[in-house]
Amino acid sequence: MSDQRPPSGRPEYESDSRYAGGHDGDYGYEYSRPYEPAYDRGRASDVDQGYTSDHTSDYGSDYGYEPQYDRYEYDDGRRALPTAVGTHPISRGEARRLQAAARRKRRGRIIGVLAGAVLLGGMGAAAVAVYDKVSGRDVADYAGPGGPEVVVQVHPGDTANQIADEMAAKDVVKSEAAFYRAALRNDAMSAVQPGYYSISTRISGSDAVSALVSPDARVGALVISEGRQLHDTRDVQTGAVKKGIYTLIAEASCVGPADAQKCLTYDQLNEAGAGPDLAALGVPDWAQAAVANVPDRDRQLEGLIAAGSWDFDPTQTPAEILRQLVSSSAESYEATGLESAGGNVGLAPYQMLIVASLVEREALPSDFDKVARVVVNRLAVAQPLQFDSTVNYALDTTEVATTDADRARVTPWNTYAMPGLPATPIASPSINALRAVENPAPGDFLYFVTIDKKGTTLFTRSYEEHLANIELAQKSGILDSGR
Repeated sequence: MSDQRPPSGRPEYESDSRYAGGHDGDYGYEYSRPYEPAYDRGRASDVDQGYTSDHTSDYGSDYGYEPQYDRYEYDDGRRALPTAVGTHPISRGEARRLQAAARRKRRGRIIGVLAGAVLLGGMGAAAVAVYDKVSGRDVADYAGPGGPEVVVQVHPGDTANQIADEMAAKDVVKSEAAFYRAALRNDAMSAVQPGYYSISTRISGSDAVSALVSPDARVGALVISEGRQLHDTRDVQTGAVKKGIYTLIAEASCVGPADAQKCLTYDQLNEAGAGPDLAALGVPDWAQAAVANVPDRDRQLEGLIAAGSWDFDPTQTPAEILRQLVSSSAESYEATGLESAGGNVGLAPYQMLIVASLVEREALPSDFDKVARVVVNRLAVAQPLQFDSTVNYALDTTEVATTDADRARVTPWNTYAMPGLPATPIASPSINALRAVENPAPGDFLYFVTIDKKGTTLFTRSYEEHLANIELAQKSGILDSGR
């Protein structure tokens, strides 16, 4: 069984196949949501702040910024409290509460101006003037060189108000207003994405905005391509090393200035991932029994971290980061119907994940459902799978044509040396591969081989036809290991 994919133009260390490229991420699947500008998604708390983010109308009153006051108008607190009118006098405490509510509404109008200006663009100077007029007070701001870096989070759907609150709470800026005012002057704020950012404390609002819009400030951002393994792998022919998931997490965890960065290490993540408390690592109920019996603890989380784009808090412990990734991945797998689809193919959910990883490593997306059918058909008649990808997995290598010696090695993953499925998934499968396993193509074929570097794959039930197809592959040179 061949394990190749067509060239993708990726750097050598990104290669997942026996060619220079690989199909990791080249087919368009991403786990993460499509990006939407942070200011263009209102949350329920927008209303609590005194305005509604209605970005369908022209700038102005259509945004809901018309003045709204409680029983007393707030004018910056320099006048005496108004006298209550009527038969029920208001206490001083209630008056203070009402003034605070008015301040929140006034602040909401200011934030609304900010959001509209940032969204529409080209109105920075005018918006600043409006802000200054509406705020009617000096803005408290830091002027110093800044202190130690902290990690701030922009949540999906965060408004300008919520981002500024986070900045002030982490002592990045001296006041929310300092951040608002600076944001009005920077059109790049409309492109700020949800995620984590490492930013110096005690800096000016302008510097905080500049840091937030800089790609260098982003931390904890991770992309896991389809077919990626937990550990680094080496291409036998080229020597190129493909970074594993633990290495990618370690690199994405670095926080702080270049000369004093703090990063998690591969060893720390590997140790955490081998821990005995599977529930603490986020392993779903449907996988725990099988994972508990994995013969190599270092590989027990293989396949349980889904391919896609991720954001994690780099200040968390390795175990906490892995728990987030594993538990969120389980949710994405379950959303395909994994737990109920096993009846279609006679497999338990964890077994389906294993098969999906084989499909991912053995085929192009256009052939996923056919390769899934081959696996199901072979398991039904107790025929060994004999996939080269399972030989490579235990060796942490990639090679199209494995050697006789490697195929003879007995490991818990080598499907040449044993019947049935490998002990674990052999990589992180795509959602498309998992869906192919849940709904394999109809057919009785038992064999397949890729016959050229374009990825052309032939399927058959006849062993004689399969041998003829292998000859085609040999003539093309695709099965020549060079060893």
